[in-house]
Amino acid sequence: MTQRKPIIIGNWKMNCTIAESLDLASKLRDVLGGLRDIEVGISPPFTALSEVVKRVQDSDLIVAAQHCHVEDGGAFTGETSIPMIADLGCSHVLLGHSERRQYFGEDDRGVNAKAKKVLAAGMRPVICIGERLSEREANQTFEVVGRQLAGALEGLPASVAEQIVVAYEPVWAIGTGKTASTAQAQEVHGFLRGQLLEILGAEAGATVRIQYGGSVKPENISGLMAQPDVDGALVGGASLNAESFIGILKYDRQA
Repeated sequence: MTQRKPIIIGNWKMNCTIAESLDLASKLRDVLGGLRDIEVGISPPFTALSEVVKRVQDSDLIVAAQHCHVEDGGAFTGETSIPMIADLGCSHVLLGHSERRQYFGEDDRGVNAKAKKVLAAGMRPVICIGERLSEREANQTFEVVGRQLAGALEGLPASVAEQIVVAYEPVWAIGTGKTASTAQAQEVHGFLRGQLLEILGAEAGATVRIQYGGSVKPENISGLMAQPDVDGALVGGASLNAESFIGILKYDRQA
């Protein structure tokens, strides 16, 4: 059985000043010494990325950008290019988050183009997928997430599998307080694992880590992480509080 090192990333979204970001990053950096069995990341707002990278550069804490533009430069006011993000020292970039899809019209083709360029720049894409409540109620979950995954990975070689992270975030569970049950999470993650094996091949598909995201808290993380195809979490609101996020990071490994 392939051993995949768990990866937990806190997505701070449009929250935290530079001072608040540095305070939170410092608290997380200080507990990393005792957490060698997982990878831990944070995704601060763009205004704080540079300072946060400097603050944690002497640690193993991953810093991820929340978004990028596919073009390397040009007349795209308000956007940030992949070379700019790489220049800051980020190692990961979130792609296709449901909020980007919902509010800014991002689609699978765009996510795919960005994933290729993020990889070419030496960084790692965290590819977000997930169904809306109406789609789940219409029994379209597998159809939707399967399409999103295949679209995001189109044309990518199996050789990059270990550099890719997939984040399954049921849209109906993001910021709502609702969480997929452990059985629901594993059902979708198991389906996605099968898709990865089919798309990338048995060996490569088994190495891709699949995070769960959607109202993850200290109270439910252990049950989620006990599932065979849940390899981590993409945490929203609970990652804005150091005590809460550390509680998530210290989940029960024996659950």
